[in-house]
Amino acid sequence: MVVRRVHTTSKYSVLLPTYNERQNIPIIIYLLVETFELHKIRFEIIVVDDNSPDGTQDVVKQLQRVYGEDRIQLRPRAGKLGLGTAYVHGLQYASGDFVIIMDADLSHHPKYLPDFIAKQAATGADVVTGTRYGPGGGVYGWNFKRKLISRGANTLAATLLQPGVSDLTGSFRLYRTACLEKLIRLATSKGYAFQMEIMVRARSLGYTVAEVPIVFVDRVYGASKLGGAEILLYVKGLLKLLVTT
Repeated sequence: MVVRRVHTTSKYSVLLPTYNERQNIPIIIYLLVETFELHKIRFEIIVVDDNSPDGTQDVVKQLQRVYGEDRIQLRPRAGKLGLGTAYVHGLQYASGDFVIIMDADLSHHPKYLPDFIAKQAATGADVVTGTRYGPGGGVYGWNFKRKLISRGANTLAATLLQPGVSDLTGSFRLYRTACLEKLIRLATSKGYAFQMEIMVRARSLGYTVAEVPIVFVDRVYGASKLGGAEILLYVKGLLKLLVTT
């Protein structure tokens, strides 16, 4: 197998919010470490766990003994406080030039990260976002209803907000650290609407955005967090952005 090397001297901080990811966290961290080491990329992984009752933190502590506490940081919180605040919490400890956000449930494969880094280097973009709906992207493992909800949410937001991005609700992204810090300070949305708001505000502030096609794979272990309450929050967030941006 021929490996395309990524040439970079930058450091990358991966933020992994977790809740009941005991089975997934050792796999995703192994894949992240393997990818970064293969391409000789400097990195740190910051796990923000919301007091998972399944013992996720115990597994992360074991992984720290394997990979080192400088590479795997555990930054727990008292309970489930929301995705946006998880990023705020993790950013306090990030020392990288760039921050990568992704899910810990194996929906986002680290094999795409060299493409993210190469795209940023080639374009100078402030944000590189993974897209399921651009050319070369896709979704695996969802039923028709879930695909319809996701596609409908993106189509509606794209029509109303005109953000110039094909996947507004995705959560696999690379940011310049200062860019993410500023965007998070401005964001007020909760849940899945948070990702949409971040991208809309990035465009409105003049940040440049590039896209990389990814194939999203539904989680193997655990249950999806998408429910009626999340959909309602998304709609409320969309309407708010329509009025305020």
